[in-house]
Amino acid sequence: MFTGIIEEVGEIVEVNHAGDFCAVRVQARDVLNGLQTGASIAVNGVCLTARLAAGNSFTAELSSETLKRTSLKKLSAGSLVNLERPMRADGRFGGHIVQGHVDGVGRIRAFSRRGDDWNLEVEFPESGDRYIVEKGSIAVDGISLTVAQVTPRVFRAAIIPHTFENTNLKTARPGDLVNLEFDVIAKYVERMVRAG
Repeated sequence: MFTGIIEEVGEIVEVNHAGDFCAVRVQARDVLNGLQTGASIAVNGVCLTARLAAGNSFTAELSSETLKRTSLKKLSAGSLVNLERPMRADGRFGGHIVQGHVDGVGRIRAFSRRGDDWNLEVEFPESGDRYIVEKGSIAVDGISLTVAQVTPRVFRAAIIPHTFENTNLKTARPGDLVNLEFDVIAKYVERMVRAG
């Protein structure tokens, strides 16, 4: 389980495709502390398994399912990615419950500065209609954000300077694809209500 509080922005230094399978090598620093082969790590909000952790990088493998359902298929050498290790049992709970299981891919519709903060607008798939609510939580490329406003198929979030400076949002542009994970509590509540 993750919290959506990004620990570090890493850089993709190598992408190797082999049929419908892919391996990426990610250069990082802070998240490598204690990262062992086989450990989970969130890369742009997707829970992956560190295959080889050595030196200043780790390798992770992307299955065909991951490539099909996430924006990681667009990664190339030089791409910046948000990184977070799993939450420790004795750690503080920062953002919200993030599982690393992407629900859909969104597209940045607008991203502009407003005073000291930024306004992020994201188009989301129809499947998010029942889970995205004002003042609710959503993970965007693994970043825990609060939804400020929802209109049909678009939500808006305010980005504070700390989040902008310490995530890959500093390179985000309109048209970019982002991984979305809807609030797991909303998903369970919706399922219970539907079950009666």
